[in-house]
Amino acid sequence: MIMFLLRAAIFLVSAAVGLIAADLILPDFTIDWRDWWGFVLAIVIFAVLQSVLAPWLARVAQRNAPALLGGIGIVSTFVALLVVVLIPGAGLTISGVVTWILAPVIVWIVTALATILLPALFIKKKVADRRS
Repeated sequence: MIMFLLRAAIFLVSAAVGLIAADLILPDFTIDWRDWWGFVLAIVIFAVLQSVLAPWLARVAQRNAPALLGGIGIVSTFVALLVVVLIPGAGLTISGVVTWILAPVIVWIVTALATILLPALFIKKKVADRRS
């Protein structure tokens, strides 16, 4: 149970890092920082959608279009961003075609890197705590 909660926390933090990175890099990708609850809502909805959409889209692609399997992560990120933007009060705005193309790529890459690197940081800290 603790591992499940740790993985969920890492996934939520990595989603937050991905969204913040896109906000910092892309001028037309805007997080409403005045409403922190909207940002938290955007992170949770995005993370849940990502975790549900990626396996589902992979199954659909495997059956119907196996050539698309490599891009499932970016496609599921795009769909998750689209849903979050459509939810009122989620605190996320994306405008412009270029931003809609770049945002899923940036969020996907940063989220993937954070998902790989964050467990190593947590484990490293845990080991250091146990040694002292």
